[in-house]
Amino acid sequence: MTIFQVELIDPRAKALLEDLAKMNLIKIKEVGDQKVQFDQLLTKLRSKSKEEIPSLKDIAKEVESVRSQRSKPNGSTK
Repeated sequence: MTIFQVELIDPRAKALLEDLAKMNLIKIKEVGDQKVQFDQLLTKLRSKSKEEIPSLKDIAKEVESVRSQRSKPNGSTK
């Protein structure tokens, strides 16, 4: 199956597509604003998260920890 996203310029084209759908030649799925859909997905994923979102301070601390480990000659943590 091949999927296309089509932008209709002339409203009459919608009627043509609907006729093709009635003949079971195509399926029509209207796509909303993709930014809105992405925001909804993020909200859904975040609501299911069991962990707290790390603060910027926690992230910076972890980054510094990894950088300091990499700067050691043998990469050891001690």
